[in-house]
Amino acid sequence: MSTRKSVARQGVLFALLVGLASCAPSLIPPGPPQAPAPQPPPINAATEGVRAGPALDALGLTDASAEAALSAFRISCPSLVKRVDVSGLTEPGDWAAACTDAASWPAGTAQAFFAAHFEAAVVGEGRAFATGYFEPQIAGSRVRAPGYEVPVYRSPPDLVQVVPEGSTDGKPVRGRIVDGQYSLYYERAEIEEGALAGQGLEIAWAADPIDFFFLQIQGSGRLALPDGGVMRIGYDNQNGREYVAIGRLLKERGLLGPGQTSMQGIVAWLRAHPEEGRAIMRENKSYIFFRELTGPGPLGALGVPVTPRATVAADPRFVPLGAPVVLAVDKLEARGLWVAQDTGGAIKGANRFDTFWGAGEEAKHIAGGMQAVGDAYVLLPKGAVGRLHAR
Repeated sequence: MSTRKSVARQGVLFALLVGLASCAPSLIPPGPPQAPAPQPPPINAATEGVRAGPALDALGLTDASAEAALSAFRISCPSLVKRVDVSGLTEPGDWAAACTDAASWPAGTAQAFFAAHFEAAVVGEGRAFATGYFEPQIAGSRVRAPGYEVPVYRSPPDLVQVVPEGSTDGKPVRGRIVDGQYSLYYERAEIEEGALAGQGLEIAWAADPIDFFFLQIQGSGRLALPDGGVMRIGYDNQNGREYVAIGRLLKERGLLGPGQTSMQGIVAWLRAHPEEGRAIMRENKSYIFFRELTGPGPLGALGVPVTPRATVAADPRFVPLGAPVVLAVDKLEARGLWVAQDTGGAIKGANRFDTFWGAGEEAKHIAGGMQAVGDAYVLLPKGAVGRLHAR
């Protein structure tokens, strides 16, 4: 995964095994402006600590990963040069020269492009953990029909954003109005039991509830239609309820054996234990709403299409969105140059990444089993690291 407001996927294995659970906040309507309380410095790359990394020619980059990363970098540039970098590592003007040259850089010389414009930086300890995500394809239909009974909902009109009581940052959370008062929104079990039925919110119908559950974790995907066509759907909204990692639950309860903690192993357990599996899935109260994607996609947090084997999701507090990243990890498939074009609910902290593999069975297999560790290097425009140290 987008924010992943289009590709909102959480990293497959990390989200399933580790996840992010949060307590439901009490909700109040926004009140009159008050003087902000003193806030601690933001936790980002600048406060985490940054040091110069090795020379790029010492990182063992390949021509193939460099070419793919350059293509993805070009796509990111229109957003990159305008964004405020919350990581504290760069300023929008830092990217201008690289983006100008990227537009006309000759094919076959991508490594030279990155060597000319970038320097490697290490954020914090630099120890990386990378998972994978993909664009799943499941059976679906635009209309309800026998064999297609799982609703795919668009965002409901009564899903609103409010400010939690006692909030120190003023950030809104999602809820609904009940008898004039704010309340938490329906959780997964309530929605699956029909809380939204009959409102005309269905944009499609899926064939299999387990397949649809995992498509929700990814945040976007494809519906293979009965007539042979394909309908692409992407993240529209989320119900605001806590995400619970069902793989973690299965592992903690001793229900998964050695070698079963991949996405494929978890799906196999759910299918072998349908009633228990349904209950386990409902312990994840988070629910994703979708919209149809009619243009290029899926889209990442930068609002541009993500690129298979070149896009990586990262925490924008530690990696500028649009920046190249080198992963020097123990999984051969994940090594090389990537571009941070996406974010994800489970992708939090320095050197935490989620690699995008595209669509199809091979992408599903690689992403579902991806757990890579090693080192990470953020590529910054030359001079950025020295400026940080001079402050």
